[in-house]
Amino acid sequence: MSYSLNSVIINPISKSSPKNAVILCHGYGGDGNDISILANYWKNFLPDTMFVCPDAPEVCKVNPSGFQWFDLMDQTDDETLSKSLIAEKKLDNFINEVTSQNKLSLNDIALVGFSQGCMISLQTALKKRDKIKCLIGYSGKILNTKHLSQNINSKPEIFLMHGDKDAVVPINFLLEAKEFFNKNNYIIRTKIFKNCEHRIPTEGSSLGLEFLKKNLYK
Repeated sequence: MSYSLNSVIINPISKSSPKNAVILCHGYGGDGNDISILANYWKNFLPDTMFVCPDAPEVCKVNPSGFQWFDLMDQTDDETLSKSLIAEKKLDNFINEVTSQNKLSLNDIALVGFSQGCMISLQTALKKRDKIKCLIGYSGKILNTKHLSQNINSKPEIFLMHGDKDAVVPINFLLEAKEFFNKNNYIIRTKIFKNCEHRIPTEGSSLGLEFLKKNLYK
């Protein structure tokens, strides 16, 4: 398989053709290898699932050994939105590549994002006219609530998780997201981890796995 974004690819451990795929989007300054740790745990419990962990499209300005979905430094909200729309198109195209090259439908796709990867996953998934199956977001936020509220085209199952001690993306952004979805008549699942900073705790990994099982294998 050849994709537009360099990726860590983990094929189904059943060695059969994938029945579904999980696309994992890393955070600011990370790479696909970072977040593939999560996929390497989940693969043992989702034997017919393919996991794809792309590198974001831009080299990170703060950490040149890592990548960014879009620049976050010293910008207005409008500038951040503008750059995120470029990244959104690239992630949307990547999702379509994974789907078509593996003979899957969008209903077979789950998106998982951490931090900035969560931000771009939420924006991309909800704006797609055809619904993906589900989305898990760790320690992220809605980039621009006004823009997204005007452009929701589909409503996949969503599970957002966040640490209450997160100093990078504070917990109030999860509360803001809950309010946003309530206003848009959209029921989502959320989880707040006590005494947890900007990371994915073991409980978060386990809850994510159960959510994927429920949605991809039902």
